[in-house]
Order: sequence, then C-alpha cells, then structure tokens
Amino acid sequence: MTKTDKSKHNICIASIKRSTFKPYDYNFTKFYESNGEFPYSEIGIELKEKELIICSTVIDPDNYSVLTTQRLITNKSGIVTVGELTNSKDNGYGMFKSTKEDFVFGSVSLENGIELEYFVETGKASMIMIHGVRTLIRTQEMTVKNIENVTSIWNRKNKENKK
Repeated sequence: MTKTDKSKHNICIASIKRSTFKPYDYNFTKFYESNGEFPYSEIGIELKEKELIICSTVIDPDNYSVLTTQRLITNKSGIVTVGELTNSKDNGYGMFKSTKEDFVFGSVSLENGIELEYFVETGKASMIMIHGVRTLIRTQEMTVKNIENVTSIWNRKNKENKK
C-alpha cells in the first residue's frame, strides 16, 4: 500500500499544529488545510495531480518557498528551484531563533546531491516550515499505518489541549 498525498498532508499539518504556537497569524508563513486556502495565485505554481500544498513562506513574488506533498519550490531573488523530496536529507534550518532577521534559510540535500535552500521565517513562525519539511522527509521511512496512527494521536492531543 502506497502513501497518498492526503496521508502525507495530514501528518504534516498535524505535526505543524502540534509544534506551532497560536494564533497562526505570522507575517510570511502559513500552512494550508486545503489547496483552496493558498492565497498567492500570482506565484503561479502548477500542481501535479493529487499534489497538496502543506505550507509556505512568501516574502514577495520573487522570494518564497512552498512545500507540497511532492516538492519543495523556492524562488530566491527571481530564480526558481524545484526539488522532489523523495530520498532527500534534512540539513538544518539556520538561525531560526534570530531576533535580528525576518527570515533565514533551511536546506535539504536532494537525492541527486543538489542542496536546495528554503525560506524560514524566524521566531515562532519557523516551526511551520521546519516541521513541514522535516515531517514530510520522515514520512519516507514510515508505513501508511504509522502515518495514520501518529496523525490520529496528534490530532486527538490537539483537541484535548483546546479544552
């Protein structure tokens, strides 16, 4: 049984919610329960069949990163780099606790050896991109059943914490 985009999306969103402080109204970074919530049509990302947007850090139309269930897309100063995250490795997140910078860069090593940077808004918002990327990469080692179980547990704990 293969992992679906929906199962990957569910576990990433659960991980983001579990690790991010409310309210989720950050300057540059957001996560998305559905593709319809993605407000940046001017970016013009063409999604593949069944591909779901997980989160993004959008500074402006020439500087952004978007994480989907299949790819990481970064536009840095007008240069777009796209990487499939299959068999990629998480390299870290820069100085994401910085109070001097609005954003820093995280990076992943793609299967072909290329290092792909992505924007991370500093401070509390950093958990969205960090946990989105890290969780998506970790799902490669998980079974479908593992993903469903972890997502269920995290969602249940989030509901309990709301009470």
